[in-house]
Amino acid sequence: MTVSAVRQLSTSTIRPLRKLEQAPPQRCELTPWDVSLLFLRYNQRGLLFHKPHPSDGQDEKPITIIIDRLKHSLSHVLAHFSPLAGRLVFGNNASSSSSSHVFIDCNDAGAEFIHAVADIGVAHVLTTIDVHPIVESFFPLNGAVNCDGISLPLFAVQLTELTDGFFVGCSFNHAVADGTSFWHFLSSWSEICRINISRENEPLVNISRPPVVQRWFPSGKLSPVSLPFSNPHEFIETVSRPLLRDRFFHFTPKSIARLKAKANEEGKTNKISAFQALSAHMWRSVTRARNLPADEIISCGFSIDNRSRLEPPLSRDYFGNCVQGKRATVRAGELLAHDLAWAAWLVYRTVVEHNDAVVRSTYDAWAKAPFFIYLSKMDNVSVVIGGSPRFDVYGVDFGWGRPVSVRSGGENKLDGKISLFPGREGGGSVDLELCLAPAVMCALESDDEFMDTVSSPPRIL
Repeated sequence: MTVSAVRQLSTSTIRPLRKLEQAPPQRCELTPWDVSLLFLRYNQRGLLFHKPHPSDGQDEKPITIIIDRLKHSLSHVLAHFSPLAGRLVFGNNASSSSSSHVFIDCNDAGAEFIHAVADIGVAHVLTTIDVHPIVESFFPLNGAVNCDGISLPLFAVQLTELTDGFFVGCSFNHAVADGTSFWHFLSSWSEICRINISRENEPLVNISRPPVVQRWFPSGKLSPVSLPFSNPHEFIETVSRPLLRDRFFHFTPKSIARLKAKANEEGKTNKISAFQALSAHMWRSVTRARNLPADEIISCGFSIDNRSRLEPPLSRDYFGNCVQGKRATVRAGELLAHDLAWAAWLVYRTVVEHNDAVVRSTYDAWAKAPFFIYLSKMDNVSVVIGGSPRFDVYGVDFGWGRPVSVRSGGENKLDGKISLFPGREGGGSVDLELCLAPAVMCALESDDEFMDTVSSPPRIL
């Protein structure tokens, strides 16, 4: 089934719900954590749902009612998350025509809502070994670069109606929000959507976790970032997407517990976490499948949430980017010559050494010598881990019940990219999305040591 099987029926602009007496939206400055992502593409995450049936205790509503409720609740939640309804603004610095600054104008320009249909069922999306190619067309703003947020919406959603379900595909500007912020937003949207809102003169619906949209600066005062260019579009890279296989692997709670116990037992410690054990396991398994030269320098990269690392810590509801990339680096032969504990300890040390002083020093260093993240600078001999099993993916319920599964769009994928999600059954289970060159993926699938740690996800009725 081709991408053309998805047909867009309508496109709407959804603006935040505001009353005349409310104060106008404010400008939102960006931090180095935000600005360093300007030249990546929009991040894309989506959820697959069954259509509700009367037997589930839910009435099967016409699609027009579902779309109306989604749009109306989106206008409510955007009033809380005002940056997502704005646009990026680049302005030249007064002191230099070759430099500029960027901020979000929270001007209520709005988010984009698309209604589409596809002649495909939920089961068909899930039954392919690799991620079904049609999934990419379930997302809006394909090809958009974060700095395109000057004119493009900073958030767009496509509701694709399937024969027996829905797919809610979201594309959000990664220079505006990280994964923690995105799932906070999506949970808040679904929270409002479950309320039976009156259409006439209703007050703005409160949410259980209001976001903290004020950006953090070390001095406590707004400090706009100075950029070393006047036109950001001159710095956009044009790269062809590599040929990759993209598939999910499921780790049960028992499998994750075994990996953690093995790493701690081999290392004669109790400090290695489940994340560190799983990261080390994937790093070693992918490296083994790649059959690299022993002296090849490789790394395991991952993002660390700075919210809890700062002193005092930031609120978990801080809205924006608050993550920092870190790497454990070694030679391929050395990694494979040692056991799981040795690799996990490299990851552990990288994590524990990331403290308040490191966060602040790297923040200051970026301000003095700005750099930007490009996919082209990432090699194909390492692994890069994103996402988190702690995100409340399956708590997102728009009134149709829990999601069936989670999927990513086609953007920002590279050889060795790993995305972590909680397993649907909970309990510490993990669904891991992995992108690899086809031959390497085949080698990994033939690796008994790796395949013995994964299993089929629970059957979803």
